[in-house]
Amino acid sequence: MNKSLLLIAAAPFALGAFADKPAQDQAFTEGEFKPSWQSLSAWECPEWFKDAKFGIWAHWGPQCEPEAGDWYGRHMYYPDSRQYKYHVAHYGDPAEFGLKDICNEWKAENWNPKELVELYKSVGARFFMTLANHHDNFDLWNSPYQVWNSVNIGPKRDIVGEWSKACKEAGLPLGVSVHASHTWTWLEASQNFDGNLTKEDGYKPNADGSEKWWKGYDPQELYAQRHEVSKDEKESGTIHSQWDWGSGASIPDEAYKKKLMNRTLQLVYDYNPDMIYFDDTALPFWGCDEQWGLDFLASYYNHSAKKNGGEQQVVVTGKQLQPHIKQAMMWDVERGIPDRMQDEYWQTCTCIGDWHYNQDHYDRNRYKSAATVVKMLVDVVSKNGNLLLSVPVKGDGTIDDKERAVLAGIKAWMDINGESIYGTRTWKTFGEGPLAEAVNPMNAQGFNEGQKYTAADIRFTKKDGTVYATLMGWPEESECVIKSFAKDANTYSGNITSVKLLGHGDVEFRHESDGLHVVLPSTRPNEIAPVLAITPTAI
Repeated sequence: MNKSLLLIAAAPFALGAFADKPAQDQAFTEGEFKPSWQSLSAWECPEWFKDAKFGIWAHWGPQCEPEAGDWYGRHMYYPDSRQYKYHVAHYGDPAEFGLKDICNEWKAENWNPKELVELYKSVGARFFMTLANHHDNFDLWNSPYQVWNSVNIGPKRDIVGEWSKACKEAGLPLGVSVHASHTWTWLEASQNFDGNLTKEDGYKPNADGSEKWWKGYDPQELYAQRHEVSKDEKESGTIHSQWDWGSGASIPDEAYKKKLMNRTLQLVYDYNPDMIYFDDTALPFWGCDEQWGLDFLASYYNHSAKKNGGEQQVVVTGKQLQPHIKQAMMWDVERGIPDRMQDEYWQTCTCIGDWHYNQDHYDRNRYKSAATVVKMLVDVVSKNGNLLLSVPVKGDGTIDDKERAVLAGIKAWMDINGESIYGTRTWKTFGEGPLAEAVNPMNAQGFNEGQKYTAADIRFTKKDGTVYATLMGWPEESECVIKSFAKDANTYSGNITSVKLLGHGDVEFRHESDGLHVVLPSTRPNEIAPVLAITPTAI
């Protein structure tokens, strides 16, 4: 984006649907960070994120209202899809009742952000993330640049603002996730239904003579579909979207990109999130406009530095990052885990179910178990990463009883073993055992989770002179051997002075040439994974 187009703005203000004047453009924040990869490589991951390790995400917005699964706003426009059939059965023809109407239908009538944030903190989350907008282009805050937002339509509440207040009260850093760069291609199938409606169409009366609820609103501000569809969409007509900006993708115009910049900068300036998650390859519009992301990163980092005595304290994540970009922002892996330790801090994002709430997952008991989540967390942390876990929220703003049971299981383990997670750093090796030696390549941005951990798989972290060894299951025999402490291993750390089982206390051990032999008690302090706190003479 050309900086000359951006004017210094007065304090942002809400406009509503019928404003006479558009909001002024947001100004970039100037400072030491410049919009170049060389300058942005001075970014450093803040200590709060390195220490936090575990966050919970409310991937929650209007697409959760039908409770019929992820990407509802796109799939509802494909007649061969399950969600189209669901939509027709529950709402009617999407030409008449489309995404815009789902946004209005969503009321979030039972949402209590304070109760949920307190619950997530009690479970062990050390940061919280809210959806700011999804590919549906609906802003979940008081946005002067997008009248299709949760203050004007649907819940009539400032979702981001209320989450932010709850986080401040709980002392949790706040993250926001921004996905709206993709609306341009993501909603192309809506052009066959209501995706080309305009503001003028809203003034036409309904068949019964009544007024349309969206009279005065321009659907194109939401759908952004006054353009030719992408090559793949035109030729295949399938629900597989053209994700990146190449190979025939319809390229967004400057007005669309500028609008998203204004929205996202205002989100930063008014709500001061500690973290921004971009659901993009690297950054929004990567592949057709590299400058957009560079400008945004520099402004966000400078804004944070000005609020924190000259030191930026924020994190931005993106997917499929090239090595030089990992120096300037954080790599996010979706539903996956690298098979080796990483030099730079990184993050896995995953969900215990579907990204948007799916009643079918509840009915069929398809949620991840607490044990699955805990073992993923342990593996991720051992490799220098953090885990961001989405817990699907129902349309009304609540989470269901089976999700609460999963959270209770995570809490039970974290209450005993959290010291092996929080504030730790990587050890000489991330682990040992069959999976530590195996190759598990990722597919695109991740998608390689589902490892079958056993008691033979051990993961390590360290903190304050202690090495934590987590067995990814309880062994059948009472004695286990940790080979990484063998005297001829390159991870040898001197003599062992003590070994404790967290939640139990001291345990018997022998430090022999082939490793550390530990005798586990018959009583288990938890059923998921035992954690040994080992004190060597040379960590």
